[in-house]
Amino acid sequence: MSKQVFVIFLLIFALLTRLDAQSNAPSPLGCGCSHPKPEDFINTKQYLAYQVIQRFKLTITQDPNNVTGTWVGDRPCTYKGFFCDTPPDSPNTPTIASIDFNGFHLAAPSLDGFINGFPDLALFHANSNNFSGTVPNLLSLQYFYELDLSNNNLSGPFPVNVIPLTGLTFLDIRFNKFLGNVPSPIFMISYEALFLNNNFFDGQIPDDLGSSPVEYLTFANNRFTGSIPPSICNSSDTLLEVLFLNNQLSGCLPYEIGYLKSITIFDVGGNHLTGPIPLSFGCLSNIQQLNLAQNYLYGKVPEVLCQLAKTGNLVNISLSDNFFTSLGITCWNLLHTNVLDVRGNCIPGLPNQRSLKECAWFFAFPKTCPFVGYMPCEAHPGRQNKACYSNDGWPWYHNHPSSSLPHYMGSNQLTGGNGN
Repeated sequence: MSKQVFVIFLLIFALLTRLDAQSNAPSPLGCGCSHPKPEDFINTKQYLAYQVIQRFKLTITQDPNNVTGTWVGDRPCTYKGFFCDTPPDSPNTPTIASIDFNGFHLAAPSLDGFINGFPDLALFHANSNNFSGTVPNLLSLQYFYELDLSNNNLSGPFPVNVIPLTGLTFLDIRFNKFLGNVPSPIFMISYEALFLNNNFFDGQIPDDLGSSPVEYLTFANNRFTGSIPPSICNSSDTLLEVLFLNNQLSGCLPYEIGYLKSITIFDVGGNHLTGPIPLSFGCLSNIQQLNLAQNYLYGKVPEVLCQLAKTGNLVNISLSDNFFTSLGITCWNLLHTNVLDVRGNCIPGLPNQRSLKECAWFFAFPKTCPFVGYMPCEAHPGRQNKACYSNDGWPWYHNHPSSSLPHYMGSNQLTGGNGN
């Protein structure tokens, strides 16, 4: 064999070897190749899921942990982040039932066509990624009940596509860039947990806040204005934790908060609320942490509230940076155990209070919030106890406008001091 013929033979052999290797490699979706074939999958549902996953994979722009490197082959139930189960209407047909991308740090411009591409999906968790766009239409997902899109790059108005999902019990969209009003119908859904914090929502919290039997509710670190809806008391049997902190809420503290017999954490710190603490707060028998700091509250800290540290579960009362002027007897004892924090107020005889000039300046403005001595957890001879809030002429005016308050006195200007 001549040298030229031998070289040509080697080139042909190398070319055939390369073509054979390419034919055995995973084929991109839509290339017209036959690998993997539909018949290679356990069932048709998994083949269709494979197609959805491969299309989404092509849109991924960031994958620092090479998660998508596992999304190959004819067994999508083994892909990282995907979990299979058998849907109720197809007991012998395992398919993608839940997706957990928590902490994967994936990035993609949209989730549309992906989440809603799995007809039997029940849960989608994608905390701490970099997904953009908004929440797609998920109405076709008949088993869907949990959605966690927290800590992403989602934006736009409140994702109204979640409203028709009457089976949704868990919604977490915190730490995104959503903005605008929160629609009222969201509180008609039977959520167990609703996390809206750390976005750019504004406007008033809907009046029918208490219509949802929610257990965990967070509005914190947004731009909500207006008052706390007194209808919150309608959640008295279910609400365990509610966070309103760091918004721009105003008005009086509604006495209806005292109906929240199951509440363990109530936080309205860093707002513009004013008035005295209603005595109804003494009915919060299960409260553990109460934060009313950095507001415009004034008057006497009620004895019945401080007694909860002895008779109930209360371990922390934060009332700093307000304008309280006196304490109940039991409250003084709580100062020594660090249960009660009243720094930055106007209480004579205590250190770290506001200056006399600052306190006098504040009290020169008219005060419009009435003192409400009604306690719903006590018997009231001669009249029937109210079950909760209603618009039927209940004698106490709710949420007086606080127009007489100096609104330019933001919380950053009211940091307290060491004056007398």
